[in-house]
Amino acid sequence: MGRERDLARIGDFADQAAFQGGAFMLLGEAGVGKSALLDVAAARATAAGHRVLRASGAQFEAEVSFAGLHQVLSPLFASLPALSPAHERALSVALGLGEGAPPGQLLVANAALLLLRQAAVPRPLLVIVDDIAWLDRASAVVLGFVARRLTGSRVGLLAASRSGEESFFEYGGLPGYELQPLDERGAADLLKAHFPALAPRARQRLLADAQGNPLALLELPVALSDFQRVSGNTLPPVLPLSGRLQAVFAARIKDLPAATYDLLLLAVLDGTSDLDVLGNTDALAPAERARLIRIEQKLVFRHPLIGSAVVELSTNEQRRRAHRLLAVRLAGQRERRAWHLAEAAEGPDEKVAGLLQSVAHANLRRGDGVAAIAQLLRAAELSPAGIDRAGRLGEAAYLGSIVNGDLRDAPHLLERARRADSRGESLATAVGGTYHLLHGDGDVDSAHRLMAGAIEMLADPGDAHNKPLIEGLYTLLMVCFFGGRAELWEAFHRAIARLRPGPPELLDILGKTFSDPARLAPPVLDRLDAVIAGLNKEIVPARICRIGIAGSYVDRLGQCRDGLWRVVGHGRDGGAVTAAIEALFLLGNDAFLVGEWEEMEQVVEEGLMLCDKHGYRLLAWSGVYLKAMLAAARGQDDTATTLADQMTRWATPRRARAIQCYAWHVRTLVALARADFEEAYRQSAAISPAGVLASHVPHALRNITDLVEAAVRTGRQAEAAAHAAAVGQAGLAVISPRLAMATGASAAMVAPVGRYERLFEAALSTAGAERWPFERARLQLVYGERLRRDRATTEARAQLAAALDTFRSLDARPWVARAGTELRATGRSIRHGEATGMASLTPQQQEIARLAAAGLSNKQIGERLFLSPRTVANHLYQLFPKLGVASRAALRDALTTTPQEPPG
Repeated sequence: MGRERDLARIGDFADQAAFQGGAFMLLGEAGVGKSALLDVAAARATAAGHRVLRASGAQFEAEVSFAGLHQVLSPLFASLPALSPAHERALSVALGLGEGAPPGQLLVANAALLLLRQAAVPRPLLVIVDDIAWLDRASAVVLGFVARRLTGSRVGLLAASRSGEESFFEYGGLPGYELQPLDERGAADLLKAHFPALAPRARQRLLADAQGNPLALLELPVALSDFQRVSGNTLPPVLPLSGRLQAVFAARIKDLPAATYDLLLLAVLDGTSDLDVLGNTDALAPAERARLIRIEQKLVFRHPLIGSAVVELSTNEQRRRAHRLLAVRLAGQRERRAWHLAEAAEGPDEKVAGLLQSVAHANLRRGDGVAAIAQLLRAAELSPAGIDRAGRLGEAAYLGSIVNGDLRDAPHLLERARRADSRGESLATAVGGTYHLLHGDGDVDSAHRLMAGAIEMLADPGDAHNKPLIEGLYTLLMVCFFGGRAELWEAFHRAIARLRPGPPELLDILGKTFSDPARLAPPVLDRLDAVIAGLNKEIVPARICRIGIAGSYVDRLGQCRDGLWRVVGHGRDGGAVTAAIEALFLLGNDAFLVGEWEEMEQVVEEGLMLCDKHGYRLLAWSGVYLKAMLAAARGQDDTATTLADQMTRWATPRRARAIQCYAWHVRTLVALARADFEEAYRQSAAISPAGVLASHVPHALRNITDLVEAAVRTGRQAEAAAHAAAVGQAGLAVISPRLAMATGASAAMVAPVGRYERLFEAALSTAGAERWPFERARLQLVYGERLRRDRATTEARAQLAAALDTFRSLDARPWVARAGTELRATGRSIRHGEATGMASLTPQQQEIARLAAAGLSNKQIGERLFLSPRTVANHLYQLFPKLGVASRAALRDALTTTPQEPPG
């Protein structure tokens, strides 16, 4: 009654979704009638020949991973084999139907989407999910992903939730609206239809108190009748609506037979509405007569507040007894049985704690770290004081940090772990503590002592099947990297060497390519390439990032991009935060090297935002470094220097030498752009001394030509020759085309006349070298400068002009100036008779100039003219010299003083 417009809106959505898909969100206060509207929508869709799938969030099943998704998809399980093997495996593992490697959340979400789309091929499909705020987190995130990707299918998703309730289902931006209470006429009609004999005074009071809430209009008259039967015809005092309804339901529940109440409590705590779990359902008849439930193919509470009232009326012993009974009846469902056993426990119970911990590990393998952490914490509560409790708390702290980004929550968990075990530090606690020391405080040396010491003290530090040990070694590896000192790596290499039967493949590769790539990487490159080739099958975010990290200093990030973007998407959809941050910065690293600088800015800003939000101070420096390098390349010297100073101030007292290397590299680039070669030499030699590729300093591979160029230009010929020789002897050319180019160019810079030309030409023509345009253009500049000094003017112009074009396309302004100065020194200037000002521009360049002068960004200009932002940037920095300007601000002035061509 009174819902004609609401039904029309939902009906329009369902009709439209049957042809083009979509999602619709219905919000509203408790009792406003959302579920009733969903019932009508389901009935109408069924009558129209559509298939309907229904599910409902259950408050007491919110900790069971993928429980809600299981409800939605269970009628479609027979169709799983029609999916691709990867998608079928992902859904089967996530939903507990099979075993396998943990699927990524993105893969599970895509599999669910494909299964729904497939189910809608023969006829339209309407998925209805009530109380979506009570879905478990994993299901909510997956359904939120699905909801945004239904357009173009024949699948509609109709979801309902109470207004203002927090939810992991992200519905922002989805169409929908908030269901309002009934208007005065609709409320009166509803009350009159159901309670025609109400006295006028009571009717007036009920309409005033219910405020159009349909549930209140249907339930309060029953309570009023009971009240008046006891107290005469007086009216009760005004109560808050929720409290009033709760009292109504509680009063009705108290009158039920004990057997009926026990079944209702079982149903609430089970959360699935499965009648088979309840056993004998004959005792439910009194609850049906009291209008508390309805029995369809399963038990349905008429309102969620009824379930809440059932639990609130129970005693601790009643709840424990119900959980014990559910554990028996769910013996075949390992995760749910473990949770019910945990809820039934009266005190520490190591057997149940161990079972719950094993379920947590299974959830990790399914890709649901959030549920795993909750289960580990509950397992810790059930553990007797000692090393098991400490280990579970430590593991929860560590997983909370790397999965959820709950870095700030780790200290109190670790402190609880230490108090739980006075005999010493468990390995899991040490891993959690090390992670927090490193990423929270940046205390490299303390983190190293803690992790290396815990590994050394193991009874069997060589057991390669000990998962906490392997995780500890990955953690120690990162400590050693950020410490940036060879002596730190000794404990890591010693631990790897004693693993039996040998280290895991990825850990072994990463321990060589990321620790000392100049010396250790070449023998494992084929193995690394094989691991990277299998990235399309990888679904664990942390493992994908570790593969990317393994390839970072040996120039293989480009082959890891698809996998890294999957990790970013997983993080954006509520998955592993730390892995998403690492993936964003790895993508930014590659984008800087390959000249995709606009993309780099975007991913770095996103990564820095996440670091700030979650307190990852150490990880943030990788983003700050990239931001500073871009500023240095574009001539924003003050910004670059300020960021380098911040890195130095933070890293020096913490002895985080990797961060110091970042700062030295930034200052080197600033100095080279200004042609301050003395400062460039001082900064670059701090990373690795001339003539030496410093042991266990992987950043030395990013700094090769910088150091050689600075040494040559400051008259340090011996040092330059020594460094070029060291690079050649290290055999870096076999690692990647970039390092082959750098090796050849270094040799060319120290070679005599008559020999350097051939070496430069060979270096610049290295197969694949064009992938690194900024570095290649800088070498063309060095080559062109040498040719000009040797009076090979024609050859110099070719190299300098090519370098200038690349620098302009990148918007590398100081390098544009430096190359332009060199080019003019060859006698090349604006040719005689060449048009100047606006007349020198093409019509497209003129339009770009006007839009840029009006304040539009490259992206906005590109959208207007159907060009890419990079093409716009290229045009701008081709036209700047023609107009005699060097910035957008100057462009506005130039256009106001330059005679404009008449339109047309």
